[in-house]
Amino acid sequence: MRRRIVAGNWKMNGSKDLVQQLVGDIREQVSNLDDLVRSGLDVVIVPPALYVDSVVSLCGAELAAGVQNVSQWRSGAYTGEVSSDMARDLGCQYALVGHSERRQLFDETDSVIALKVARVIESGLAAVLCVGETLEEREAGEAKRVVADQVEKGLAMVGADQWSRVVVAYEPVWAIGTGKTATSEDAQAMHAEIRGVLERINAPSENISVLYGGSVKADNAAALFAEPDIDGGLIGGASLKAEEFVSICRAFPAGA
Repeated sequence: MRRRIVAGNWKMNGSKDLVQQLVGDIREQVSNLDDLVRSGLDVVIVPPALYVDSVVSLCGAELAAGVQNVSQWRSGAYTGEVSSDMARDLGCQYALVGHSERRQLFDETDSVIALKVARVIESGLAAVLCVGETLEEREAGEAKRVVADQVEKGLAMVGADQWSRVVVAYEPVWAIGTGKTATSEDAQAMHAEIRGVLERINAPSENISVLYGGSVKADNAAALFAEPDIDGGLIGGASLKAEEFVSICRAFPAGA
């Protein structure tokens, strides 16, 4: 059975005060969710690396923590880098890999992303591989090809016994932080395409969670999460507001 996941990517936002207040509020509200909603639901906080330790200390049993980026190297003379082993040591369970901002602003290639996915899995964390097309690629009719290519190349080093630690997050680049979002039908179509790619590369496609990201909010989450191939969301700006974030968690059909 696929896990339902709602992960809040804080990006480069945060402070000690925000960590204390926001994580505390989210944890309290999540603990009050209906048991049928909470069953099979992972609520993940993904703060900047400097705040991971503080977030982990506040998560309790209700929340999990992740890291926004890891190095492709295990350790060594790589000033400024954070390894997946370090993230695991602090108590993280998830790591984002290949977010569009890393691809675009930091020139991360598919080969580097594949190395990072392998390193994350080797460390015992779940790798959340982020994929998605730009507006120009979508308008050119290239969206499916671009996303399929990113999935195949990003997961190229995953072993046959490692798929349980793989999550895919589809984030159309044109919808991240813009207020625009794909319709639930469009998002479902791409998620079904991704599941087809997973099957083609001999992954257990029906067991891998595929999340949607791109201006997910409380008022559109229910329609997105009702689609058969959408298993949750990777949430950006809305994850910085406890009530909004937990409302997104609440958007799953009870017992689904």
